[in-house]
Amino acid sequence: MFTHREYFNSKAAIWDSLATPEERAKLEAIIKGLNLAPGGTVLDVGCGTGILIPYLLAAVGPAGRVVALDIAESMLKQAQSKGFPANVEFICADVIGIPFPAATFEEVICNSAFPHFPQKLEALKEMARVTKPGGRVIICHTAARETINHLHCSIGGVVAGDQIPSNTEMVTLLAAAGLVNIEVNGGADYYLALGVKV
Repeated sequence: MFTHREYFNSKAAIWDSLATPEERAKLEAIIKGLNLAPGGTVLDVGCGTGILIPYLLAAVGPAGRVVALDIAESMLKQAQSKGFPANVEFICADVIGIPFPAATFEEVICNSAFPHFPQKLEALKEMARVTKPGGRVIICHTAARETINHLHCSIGGVVAGDQIPSNTEMVTLLAAAGLVNIEVNGGADYYLALGVKV
């Protein structure tokens, strides 16, 4: 049985081909809707091959900083090969051991990766730890919760049980991670959950 790291390493070469133009447009719209502050420092958790990085860079601008973190080194190599500017940094690490001091980032964003974290509360607590007071921890997907959960079941293997929790459970998890002003929003074609660090 693959571990999650091995699974995503095995998919790195084809990962970008799976992202449709519609999905990329949705990601751009999600990031624009978050109104990230220019000049801010953002952590992209589970960055994969870097699909979110161009939109984060557009939001924070040249004075901002994006740190892209992933557990799968082959995914990171794909992201690094894209020639992003010097204000993008790549880190190979597990979400439950983010190698940064507390209160480092204005925003911590996790796109299309949260279901794959076996220790969801520990992951949220660690993301909250590295978020500055007043900053946000943001979980997003370019499909509805039910769609994502069904997809993972249908793929099977190591990701078969990787689910986005129910809205009630997600609110509980975000609160347990010490976040406030919690929002969990989902439509037919997106999912967004966030909380603010006290």
